Amino acid sequence: MPRGDKTAYTGKQKRQAAHIEESYEQRGINEDEAKRRAWATVNKETGGGQKKGSGKNRE
Repeated sequence: MPRGDKTAYTGKQKRQAAHIEESYEQRGINEDEAKRRAWATVNKETGGGQKKGSGKNRE
């Protein structure tokens, strides 16, 4: 998977990123920086893309 590929993210994570990006743009942050910050925030809150496997050994 190349860097920047968002296919491993859930629909909820994508919606969160879009909402956060919109908020940054309303505050006057340019579009590219807003997108970067939004995905960084989603990664921090959710730990990245989808997690696979059962809940027993998941980190």
